[in-house]
Amino acid sequence: MKDLKFKSIFDIIGPVMVGPSSSHTAGAAKIGKIARKLFGEEPSDVRVHLYGSFAKTYRGHGTDLAILGGVLGMTPDNVDLAHSLQVAKRKKIKVVFIPSSDEVPYPNTTKIELIKDDHHLSVTGESIGGGNIHISKIDDFKVNLTPGTNTYVIIQHDIPGMVASVSRMFSQNNINIATMTVSRSGEGDKALMIIEVDDVHKGMASQLRSFPGVISVNYFD
Repeated sequence: MKDLKFKSIFDIIGPVMVGPSSSHTAGAAKIGKIARKLFGEEPSDVRVHLYGSFAKTYRGHGTDLAILGGVLGMTPDNVDLAHSLQVAKRKKIKVVFIPSSDEVPYPNTTKIELIKDDHHLSVTGESIGGGNIHISKIDDFKVNLTPGTNTYVIIQHDIPGMVASVSRMFSQNNINIATMTVSRSGEGDKALMIIEVDDVHKGMASQLRSFPGVISVNYFD
């Protein structure tokens, strides 16, 4: 029999989690938690769009509870995931789950919309197996974000000199930029930077938030 090779023991046994499924529960919770981190505050309204197998089995597999639990800041191994709807109700957070028959590239896909007053954010992600996830869209920006790499996500106003200023800040802190992806919704409108780096500086995010025109800064590893 040909030897099988795995990068990690977790490729075999999966993540530590509340069941029943690493894709439908652990991955779903992680997507919800990243959406909350990008939003930066507790939302008053949560709208969860479900596609593919998520849409077909979300109640039976607890995908709805897992996504909402992630939005509420819970980890995949938190036993309170099963009670996330009750937690949201106590916090007076309005929650709507919207299954969709629209075709998507990957079956375990969700789009999470978070709202508070005039603050609105949408995050689209896929659970790709074994508790691993991929974020493919933030608002109207197509992205390729996979947790596991030192990554800064910066949302800012599209103003001249922003990319140069951010790059200079990393250089001044002796942090090497591995990749940088820059996009914008329109000239002078909202823009997005995704920056993967070799090293981490503890105060880097707060320094970046001090720049005029920066809306939010988040760090993932």
